[in-house]
Amino acid sequence: MSEWQANGADRTARRAGAEEAVGTVVFVGAGPGAADLLTFRAARAIAEADVVIWAASLVHPDVLQHARADAEIVDSALLPMEGVLPYYERALAEGLTIARIHSGDPGLWGALQEQLDRCREMGLTTEVIPGVSAFSAVAAAVGRELTIPEVAQSVILTRLGGGKTPMPAGEEVREFARHGTTMGLFLSAARSKQLQEELTEGGYPDDTPCVVAYQCTWPDELIVRCRLDELADTIREHRLWKHTLVLVGPALAAGGTRSHLYHPGHFHGFRRAEPMARRELRDSHRP
Repeated sequence: MSEWQANGADRTARRAGAEEAVGTVVFVGAGPGAADLLTFRAARAIAEADVVIWAASLVHPDVLQHARADAEIVDSALLPMEGVLPYYERALAEGLTIARIHSGDPGLWGALQEQLDRCREMGLTTEVIPGVSAFSAVAAAVGRELTIPEVAQSVILTRLGGGKTPMPAGEEVREFARHGTTMGLFLSAARSKQLQEELTEGGYPDDTPCVVAYQCTWPDELIVRCRLDELADTIREHRLWKHTLVLVGPALAAGGTRSHLYHPGHFHGFRRAEPMARRELRDSHRP
């Protein structure tokens, strides 16, 4: 048995023991859409669940192919939190395992924390399984690294203010844009004009490259490129109001510069530097 299989069996055994006592809710990151972008752990959690709760409005139905034939499948798209809690109460009373499937990664805009808090208050065992975020899927789809050396070494993930959920003070898009690095804008396409204006006000030049991605990895995905000064028009032209992510920043068009990690002059615990290359690397950073 491999170490991965052993760890999986151990988790399954621990989960089975917990189920007998209190029941378990596993929050599963479904990734951006394609069922084969689930992690092995996520697929196994769905396969082991007695009840699978998913939102048809956000999660591709192909992920349900991992569920058992006898599992109870619940579409939460029309349910508020109060509509989901009875299933958690059943898990507690009957020692069930629930797989609560979230789109993308549960840790990003997933309403995860309030559910974890309620589950723990109820005495349920919980587990969170991360998923591939849409921003990673879009970067892969367009074949771009988001952190190009000497161009952008940070990625800011945020959303436009003024929507259903208030933004904390100081987290306006225009403020983040002042850094000039790569940004991933979630939940913002419906207000494309405001988005373009705030990015521009923050200091991005008009010709800053943008990627607009609708339902990346879904069968009907649409990915288009444009300049920042074309962003609002591009989004409106394609009628991309929902399920759309915008990437913006100079790294989306920059050529790859030499990474220090793989430079022959760089050393670490597993590799010695070549002396001449080491001197050249040091000299390149002297003022």
